[in-house]
Formats: sequence, structure tokens, C-alpha cells
Amino acid sequence: MKLAGRTTTWVAVVAVLAVGVAAWLLWPSAPPVRAQDHRIEVLDGPRDDQRVTLDASFFPPAGGGKAPAVLLAHGFGGSKRSVRDAAVRLAQEGYAVLTWSARGFGRSTGQIALNSPDYEVKDVRQLVDWVARRPEVRLDAAGDPRVGIAGGSYGGAIALMAAAHDGRIDAIVPQVTWYDLADALFPDATGQGPANGVFKRMWAGLFFSRGGPAPEAGQAVPGPAARPAPALPAGPPPTAQEVRCGRFLPEICDMYQQVAESGRATQTAIDTLRRSSPISVPGKIKIPTLLLQGQRDSLFPLGQADANARAVAATGAPVAVAWFDGGHDGGDGEVDWLHEQTLGWFDRYLSESAGAQAAGSPFTVTRDGGRDPGTRRPVQLHATADAYPGLSGSGRTSVPLSGPEQRVANPPGGSPASISAVPGFGGLTGGVGNLSVSVDMAGQSAGFDSAPLTAPLQVTGSSTVRVKVASEDGESPGGGADQEGRQAGRGEVTLFAKLYDVAGDAQAPLLPEGLAAPIRIPLSEGGTGEATVTLPAIDHRFDVGHRLRVAFTTTDLGYSTPAAPAVYRVGLAEPSVTVPTDTALRTPSAAPAWWTWALPLASLVVAAALLLTGRRRGRDEHDPALAAVPLRISGLTKAYSNGELAVNDLSFTVEHGQVLGLLGPNGAGKTTTMRMLMGLIHPDAGEIRIFGHRVVPGAPVLSRLGSFVEGPGFLPHLTGRANLELYWKATGRPAEDAHFAEALEIAGLGGALERAVRTYSQGMRQRLAIAQAMLGLPDLLVLDEPTNGLDPPQIREMREVLIAYAARGRTVIVSSHLLAEVEQTCSHVVVMHRGRLITAGPVGDLLRSRTTSNGSGTRLEDVFLDLIGENA
Repeated sequence: MKLAGRTTTWVAVVAVLAVGVAAWLLWPSAPPVRAQDHRIEVLDGPRDDQRVTLDASFFPPAGGGKAPAVLLAHGFGGSKRSVRDAAVRLAQEGYAVLTWSARGFGRSTGQIALNSPDYEVKDVRQLVDWVARRPEVRLDAAGDPRVGIAGGSYGGAIALMAAAHDGRIDAIVPQVTWYDLADALFPDATGQGPANGVFKRMWAGLFFSRGGPAPEAGQAVPGPAARPAPALPAGPPPTAQEVRCGRFLPEICDMYQQVAESGRATQTAIDTLRRSSPISVPGKIKIPTLLLQGQRDSLFPLGQADANARAVAATGAPVAVAWFDGGHDGGDGEVDWLHEQTLGWFDRYLSESAGAQAAGSPFTVTRDGGRDPGTRRPVQLHATADAYPGLSGSGRTSVPLSGPEQRVANPPGGSPASISAVPGFGGLTGGVGNLSVSVDMAGQSAGFDSAPLTAPLQVTGSSTVRVKVASEDGESPGGGADQEGRQAGRGEVTLFAKLYDVAGDAQAPLLPEGLAAPIRIPLSEGGTGEATVTLPAIDHRFDVGHRLRVAFTTTDLGYSTPAAPAVYRVGLAEPSVTVPTDTALRTPSAAPAWWTWALPLASLVVAAALLLTGRRRGRDEHDPALAAVPLRISGLTKAYSNGELAVNDLSFTVEHGQVLGLLGPNGAGKTTTMRMLMGLIHPDAGEIRIFGHRVVPGAPVLSRLGSFVEGPGFLPHLTGRANLELYWKATGRPAEDAHFAEALEIAGLGGALERAVRTYSQGMRQRLAIAQAMLGLPDLLVLDEPTNGLDPPQIREMREVLIAYAARGRTVIVSSHLLAEVEQTCSHVVVMHRGRLITAGPVGDLLRSRTTSNGSGTRLEDVFLDLIGENA
């Protein structure tokens, strides 16, 4: 009786865990997605006489049938590889997705023209033509596909520009991009325009340094989510022109050289940059537009999205704006949330699904929700409003400031410089939260403070302040003005305005999002001047007891500043700063959701019921006659939600010592079969038996199976070794059973095992995943595309490992598209097509039978193509 009671107690404990685990085990998995690589020839240029080859990848919709298409564009310095993960996710949601490397990037030919209507825009029009001819894409009319475009930074701008020039595009989701590239690179917070703007020299330099050949492994790819670039085969050495300023068109290269030397915008530069900007196409973007703009972005700040929103809204088209925690300067990035917003927008305006009609809000702002009490990780809350108020907010509050006129110096050569944000720093550090690097150099800054706040103040938008300046010696400094201006007595002062949050004397002032507003103030004959300054748009809460500080510095690391030394007096023309508010924004509660408490209670109820009633022991699913058979699949069938059969009455047997190749074209059902084999999804009919035991989720016999399916998944902050050790601990088996030495030898990662996995290349992740599958030396090893990301020597080593592994009496199943490699590695094959078994047996018998019957070649690839063609 004592033993029975203890057993019943353990059953109850397992039941408590099962309530949480069962949903994860039984949740339907997304169908697999396979990319199809294409080389697409396009004609562009002002006279349509330049032939360019675009390196593209097409992802058919995972559910099959006809679906809306999404063109997914990459950021500057990236390539189609940069957006592969996002493309797979959209394809799994039922969209046909096309990615491509823009002209001048990756393996595409041509030269960079900054999204010019004569070049990149024409390329996109021809890509739309291309998807219109795909049988997987839904058409609105002949040659007119149902299509949307999404992309970040450079890719966001091409979405806007293409929408203005191609009426077939139905919806767009631009992210962290520009409205006026001239204003972005030559900003002026007094509203006088880029002709008077201060040159954003460091960001411009990063642009032109990244406009070269595809980056090598380990180099950062600038963009909203900068990351190491994948390794590419070595190409020819760069030409002198490419060393000078990359793969840009010569006229753009010359424009940059002139601007970089003078630090001033020429009219030619302004005209060129604006031709590649939505500002040049007023009233032409008339389709639903979701603008996702990063709050931490000194390259394309929130004002650029605001201008795009006003331009689209003026046409009457639906527009929504979201400010998220990310941007070119780092932050969280919110990759999953951005995917959900993009998917919801396309579901609403491309798929027109009923459930998406109420999705999203006209205005959303990400705010800090503190830290999760369990994980201690930051919590992101999303405040929403029913209307977008613009940067002026739905209300304005005047906050008094005090402080006398102060002397500030412009140092010789502009050095040392104060710092607001370091361009590219957030990307290089992996977007490490909201790290502040702001420093104002002594003697170069004037500050004006408010009294401590008696109530919290939430600023949402752009504040304004009036400033006055005077040349200390009463003369009119040139400040970088042209010679004619200096001779006429017209000088100017360059300053950088900032709004700080000052918590107290013991804490350093905080510059929200690290943003500064550059200004040039013209001086009169007497050497004085005034201006209204629009400070950078932010969403920031100033708490009770904190003070607002408006500061003006003479230098900033990211900008071009006058080289001549000078001293100015800086004061307030009006003793206040006007800040915008938006009380309509509603922030959800950070309290745990109701189901956080409901799930434990439900688990206790289930456990109590089991303790009171007990459960009959389930019938023994073991078939002793199959105890020595590693795998038998009988009548296996699985259908997608739309009724299409992914696997159709599949049956085959795998014996000891075999290396079996599971072959078939994309969509044959191979990965679905493997997922059922591992108990991750339920078959609709039929069964799978491993060593005579029927496979169900959590079946004990699965401990004899090692697997690697649909790509590696590791904790990126842990080392490779720590990931393997943590995985094995989770199995609950003794450490001595893991055979770590053998697995680590297979990985062949050497010293990289002690590095964080986030630093690994795709090939290194692949090898680590295979080593993880081999932990414990399982009797049955299942590997899906194990050679992806491996170079030829690594593929050869993998072949030898698998053959030797099976030779010790174990069994290996491999799914692969490398048929020549399968022929050298596998003893047996199973060929599937459209979910059905086409043939199965030893590789040698299959080759001999096909040669005898039709005299075709003896290569497995030839036989495979014959079989698929016969069963098409």
C-alpha cells in the first residue's frame, strides 16, 4: 500500500507538469519552408540600357496554393541573407516572399544609386513583374499581383519609393527609414532646411564605407539590427574606385567627396538626395502604410516617420505609426513584435482576413515596463492611441527654465568633441539596451534648468525653445559660411541642442535616446542672433523631483563643426521650454495576466482529481516482434489545416546499421515525417514504432533517438560547451552517459566551444547542433539537412562520421538535397513525392534497376529526377 501511494503521488506531480507541457508538445508546427534561389535580369538606368543581375530568393507559401506576395528589402550594407529569417516567418504564415540583394550589394551586379527612380525603383517594378508570373502568387488582374513591400532603413525607403511609382503595390511597412535624405544628412532644427543644415559626417561616412563589396564574415552590417555578416567566398580585390567610396555610381561618389571635404550641402547634393526620397513624390503614396520607427535613431529620427505619415495621410490612405525600442543606435529591437505588426498589417490589407480588421492602432509607443520579477529581463509595454497626434502632441505644456547667459568655446579643429550618440555604436555592441554614452565637454556647453518637478511629466514629441547667441568679441565669425557670406558680414554659430533628464547631483544627467538637434544661427552685423529650436522627438517620462535641462554645445562627435576657434555667449530668448504631451496614449498594466494564476490552479485541480480517482494504467504499446527494428512506419498520414496532405499513407522500415537517405523535392513531406517521428506532431492516421514502441509525445523510447530538424536552436549568450551541458542536464540522465568527448570531437569547434554561440557562423551552429543530437550516442539518429552551412572538407568529415556511426550497429536517417553526397553516404534511400512513397531500398539496387530498365545514367541524381518526373 505504501508503494502504491507513492506511485499515485508521482502521477499527480507529473500531471501538474503535464498541464503546462502538453500545450507545447501538441501545438501544431508551421509547415517547412524552402528557399528557391534565382538570378533575375533587369534593365534600368535613365534610358533603360543598363542590364543588372539581381541575386534573389523566392519562398513559396508554406500552405501551398495561391497567396499574396511580399517583397522583403534589406538594409544598407546588407543583402538578401540579412532578411532570410523574416522571409521564412512570413512564408510560414502563408505568404509568397521574394528577397533580393539590391544593385551594388551582395552578389547582385550594378552600382548603388541610393534608391533612385531611374535605378532601384525600376528594379523593384521588374521584381513585381516577376512575382506576377509565379503560379504561387494571387493576382488582382493580369500582370498585377496582390503584393506588399516591407523593409528596414534602405529597404524601407525603397518600399515608399516603389509605392509612389508602381500602382500595383497594395500595402507597405517601411521601418526606420527616411522622408528626406537631404534633411536626414544635413539636419537643421531651426527649420531653414538642409541648405543650412549641419553635415552628419560620421553617419554619411558609414554609409559610403559600407557601400562596397559584400562584407566578410564577422564585419557588422549597419542597419536597425546590425549583426555579423555571413561568410562569402573571396572575390576579386576591390578596384581603386571601390576603395575610394565603394560600389556607388561615380556621380554619387563625387557628390559625397565634395560634401565631405567642405562640410556643407551643395544644391546638387540636395537635389540628388531628394530624388531618392519620398519628399520628391508628394501625393503619390496612396496605399495603406505602417511606419515603424526606432526611438534610438540618430540617423533617421522620429521626425522622418512623422513627415512620411503626414504625406501619406494627406492622400486619404490608411496610415499607422509605431515608435519602438530600437533603431540604428541599438535598443531592444523588438524583432518578434515588429514581425507581429507587419504580419497584422499585411493580413488586413493583403489577405483581408476578417480577424485582422481590428488589429493594430493608429499610434503605438513602446515604453519601459520595468523588469520581469522572475527573469529580471526588461519588460516592454506598448501604449496605444486612437489617433496619431504628430510631433506636437495632443497638448503642450510650458516648463519654466532659469540660468544666466553663459560663455561657450568652439575648440580649434572642433576637438575634443562632445558626444550625444556614437553612430554605429549600438549595432557594434549588439544593441545593448539603452546604453547612454552622452558627454558634454567642459567649456563647450551652456545649460538651463527647470525647478524640480512636483508631478510626473510624460513628454511625447518634439519640444521647442528659443535661444539667443552672440559672438563674444562682437564680430561675426564665419562658422563655416562661404566666403561671400563672411565678406558681407554675415556670420553664423553652430550649436547642438539637447533636452536632459536630471535626477539629482549624485547621478549623471540622462540624454533620452542620445539625441541632439543641430542648428546654425545666422548672426547680424552686430554679431548676435536668435532662433526657435525644435528639439528631437522623444517619448520619455520625467519623474517627480527630476529637472529638465536644455543644453547647447558647440561640438558633437557625429557632425561636421567649424574648425576655427571662437567664443560665444548663449542664453535663452524666452525662459521656458514647451513640451508636447499625449494623454490619449494608454499603457497596458504590467501586472501578470489572469492566466498566470489560473494555470497553477488548474494544475492543482487536475492533480487532486488524479489523487482521488487514480488512473488505469495505459495498455502496453510495445510490440515484442519489432524490438530489434529501429524504425517502422505504417500508413502514416498528416494533412495541413487546409486539407492538403503533407504525408499520404507512408510506410517503410529501417534496419540496424543502415544510413538511410530520405529524399524528395520541396514539399514532399520529409520534415513533417521527421517531426512525427520525434513525437512533435500527431499523425492523422497510421503509426510509427521505434524498437517496437509506438511513438507518442513524451514516449520513453524517444530517449533512444537523437535528432536535429529545422535548424539549430541555442541560447545565444551561453558558450557552445555550456549549451551542450545544459541540454544534457535537461534530459535528467547521468553526465557519464552523455559521451561529451565523442560529441565535442564531432563538433570540431576547437576553442570556439568556449565562445558565446551568438558569435558563431551558420556552419559552426550546424556542427554544434549535430554534436548535440549525438549526445548519449543514441541508437537512432535523425538529421535534417545536416550539411547546410558546411564547407566541402566539413561535409566530407560529416560523411565519414555518419558511416562510422552506423557501422557500430546504430542507425542513421538523413534528409538532404545534396544527392551526390547522399549517394556516397547512404546505404539505403526512401524517395517521397507529394507526401507519398515513390520507392525504397538499397542505393545500389536502385541504381542498377534504373539502368537496366531505361539505360539512364548511374548517378543517384539522374535516377531521382526520373522518379520525380514519372510521378509528377
